Amino acid sequence: MKKRSTSVLNGSMTEKISNLKLTEIVRNPYQPRLIFDEEKLRELADSILENGILQPIIVRPSALTGYELLAGERRFLASQKAGLTEIPAVIRDYSDKEMMTLSILENLQRENLNPLEEAKSLKHLTNSGLTHAEIAKILGKSRSYVTNNIRILKLPQEILYLIETEKLSLGHARALLALETEISQIELAREIIKKNLSVRAVEKRVTADKKSETAVSSHISKNNQLLYVEETEEKLKQILGNVVKISTNSQFSGKISLSFNTLDELEGLISRLKK
Repeated sequence: MKKRSTSVLNGSMTEKISNLKLTEIVRNPYQPRLIFDEEKLRELADSILENGILQPIIVRPSALTGYELLAGERRFLASQKAGLTEIPAVIRDYSDKEMMTLSILENLQRENLNPLEEAKSLKHLTNSGLTHAEIAKILGKSRSYVTNNIRILKLPQEILYLIETEKLSLGHARALLALETEISQIELAREIIKKNLSVRAVEKRVTADKKSETAVSSHISKNNQLLYVEETEEKLKQILGNVVKISTNSQFSGKISLSFNTLDELEGLISRLKK
């Protein structure tokens, strides 16, 4: 299994580097990165053949078979493409939770995830018990950055696919979140691709659409309130048997006026109000 070993300094600890067979290593089940650029992997494979592997991968012993990969998946895959049989590795003991957290953080800190992979990774970290603030501190990002990235997972699947395939940027995704319905989000997403709209153009479009929606909503609400006043006025007329007038202002505060022609009508009105 081991052909040779050296040592590497990790903080105040010296860790041994072992040459492990590639066939003894399985890919990390907690790896957040789903898409690897084949062309770049081939370029790295060529570089490995020319210069060797400059940095060891990190693995942990597997309860089932050999070792599980923690960090260095591109180097691992490129080594396979290069036809190597062994790879230098540092072996560490990690629990499943530590494995998942460290795998995600390793990828996030290298900034080599697409926006959807990053959002899913951040979500996994919150599921493991870390708060948005704690994640932000570890990554050196703002809390709002973490929160806003996770929010894109609420977008429809069609849009998430466009983000994953890098047809929509993170900026586009954040702008689409401001729309009220999935239908409006999908329609605008398709328009972004068709017209190659910039993030700024989308933000302006969303702002204009929301203002339009607010104006329409306000108009409908005002009409509904006026209708309610008229209906209430008619009901009071039927109950009291007198002329009833409800006056309101633009904020719908106002007064109720009751009309009578004789003292008998007034007494009858007072009697009905007392009931």
